[in-house]
Amino acid sequence: MTDGLFRQDAYLQQATGQVLSHAERGVVLDQSLFYPNGGGQPGDRGTLNWDGGSMIVVNTLKEDGDDIALVPDEGATLPPIGSQVTQSLDWDQRLRHMRMHTALHLLSVVIPLPVTGGQIGAQKSRLDFAMEEPPEDKQALEDALNALIARDLEVSERWITDAELDANPGLVKTMSVQPPKGAGRVRLMRIGIGDEQVDLQPCGGTHVRRTSEIGPVRFGKVEKKSRLNRRFSIHLAD
Repeated sequence: MTDGLFRQDAYLQQATGQVLSHAERGVVLDQSLFYPNGGGQPGDRGTLNWDGGSMIVVNTLKEDGDDIALVPDEGATLPPIGSQVTQSLDWDQRLRHMRMHTALHLLSVVIPLPVTGGQIGAQKSRLDFAMEEPPEDKQALEDALNALIARDLEVSERWITDAELDANPGLVKTMSVQPPKGAGRVRLMRIGIGDEQVDLQPCGGTHVRRTSEIGPVRFGKVEKKSRLNRRFSIHLAD
């Protein structure tokens, strides 16, 4: 079982680790700085360094059970099983994913409709909504999203039990992906504290600490994907 360091501190950029195995998908460590692809968020990239060698991590994926596999570049030399390595994150990519992820949570506040799909990217991200008619004022929605971002709301987490989530199905905004259950508890991401809370939903991904870190965003075009599905794309200003 790999301990996910990204769950403890999304801002951690370097950490040590011990190689447990060479799995089918990549190198498995006892603890992973790298976030594995899932929930619409891509896997992290970076490097591993050890005494006498280094390996580029081109992707991070979930392996069997709770293991996390660090995917090596083609032809790379793998660190020996049992060796100690230093993990270094591609921080620029991760931070953009964090900014995008929090922005998408806020987009689901601005457009309070069921979410039918989504994908996070460093350059462009999207949410699909169950929306039959096109938005009346796309610019007003973009302005509302940027106004939420500018409020510098605190982003935090809390945990509830599986039973509490079952009793509050309205917390789940996504129709296509259900939050992972079975471990006894579910992580909720909260944007805003107390009277300023604007969003609370299950999520296992990485986020910024405050909404102001996202910076201004702009909408791409709104695409009609089906009769009851419209796609909203967003871009970071920098």
